[in-house]
Amino acid sequence: MTRHSGPPVPADVGVGGHPPSPPGNRVLVAALAITQTIGYGALYYCFAVFLTPIAADLTTSVTAVTGAYTASVLASAVLAVPIGRWLDRRGGRALMTGGSLLGTLLLVSLSRVDELWQLYVVQIGIGVASAASLYEAAFAVIIAWHRPRHRSAALLALTVVAGFASTIFLPLAGWLADQHGWRTALLILAAVHAVTVPLHAVVVRRPPGISRDPGRQHGDSGAHALRAALTDRGFWLLAAGFTAHTAAISAYTVLLIAALIGWGHPPAFAAAIAGLLGVLSVTGRLVTTGLQRRYRTTTITAVVFAVQAAAALLLPILGDTTGGAIVAVVAFGFGFGVATIAKPVILAERYDTRRYATLAGVLVVPMTLVKAGSPLGAAVLRTATGSYTPVLVAVAVCCGVAAVALAASSRPALSATGDTSADAPVTGPTD
Repeated sequence: MTRHSGPPVPADVGVGGHPPSPPGNRVLVAALAITQTIGYGALYYCFAVFLTPIAADLTTSVTAVTGAYTASVLASAVLAVPIGRWLDRRGGRALMTGGSLLGTLLLVSLSRVDELWQLYVVQIGIGVASAASLYEAAFAVIIAWHRPRHRSAALLALTVVAGFASTIFLPLAGWLADQHGWRTALLILAAVHAVTVPLHAVVVRRPPGISRDPGRQHGDSGAHALRAALTDRGFWLLAAGFTAHTAAISAYTVLLIAALIGWGHPPAFAAAIAGLLGVLSVTGRLVTTGLQRRYRTTTITAVVFAVQAAAALLLPILGDTTGGAIVAVVAFGFGFGVATIAKPVILAERYDTRRYATLAGVLVVPMTLVKAGSPLGAAVLRTATGSYTPVLVAVAVCCGVAAVALAASSRPALSATGDTSADAPVTGPTD
């Protein structure tokens, strides 16, 4: 007996969509762009700068300190679904404000750790703060406050600005650590991060459709929409695709510089080439958003992932030459940030946005787990084979799986009754 899944649930079914975007939405997007840039810079990227001095001060290994970061990532994965439910029921103001405040306090605490166990406790707390205040929460707020035709532009603006977090905060953290030591540097970064608290408290508002009584929020229709999405084959194809792509990106990011050096390139060249990934990610997001006016987001994303698969296979073949390395890395880097903007757009196009944050949380759990584990897997494979080629082949396979899964998810599914009414493009309501 052939099993058919029901058709995707169009965004905002039964609630008439969101009201026209008020002028204040530009302020909302601008404020979130600032808070995400600061949040990612202070809570996420700066840890790499302080890794070695923290290990030296605590008289422990870099590996042990890195484990604290892994614990932080895993903590955010555990909370992804509960936080998604909170966002769907109550909106983002209290959650993001509390997460920002917690993150600020924990940066201060991090500057005072003297034992390895204290580092782990603080980093787990930072994982909690990140889950409550960074991208997934911000995306949920953006989706709730924008009608379909405005969402892509709002998400693009947010991610383009926040995409420069590493460009700003890595050199800033390095300079602060050189001038004042890592502990004082963390206190200064905590003061900078404190700016996000009032921004979230003042600018993030209760979105349309969110009741002031969470117990009555959404009712049976919202629960039905959630069940319909979770029984849709396409949803799980999206989960498989984005998870495979996250594994590829995480492994590629960790091994790229070492691989280029191993093939005979100077360290400065390897670092410069790796630095292109951030700029290319912004370019990829801009192009993807422009193409969304003519093509399905799933189709665009699948093509980008396929290009990345080819680029990963080309790198061990061409990577020992300067021109070949640049071409292969640029081709891969073009899709570096596409998944970040594609995932919220696809979910909002395909499913009822009243349950957007919960569904996004379900996707985030496996993505976060592979983000934490794939660099270790890549290192083990490299050690076992003595070559970066098998690792890059694995990266290409993951990108290929992601491309196939995204392409398959865009195909309309038949209902149990054989209804083919889903053959039309799946979009949310128009203005």
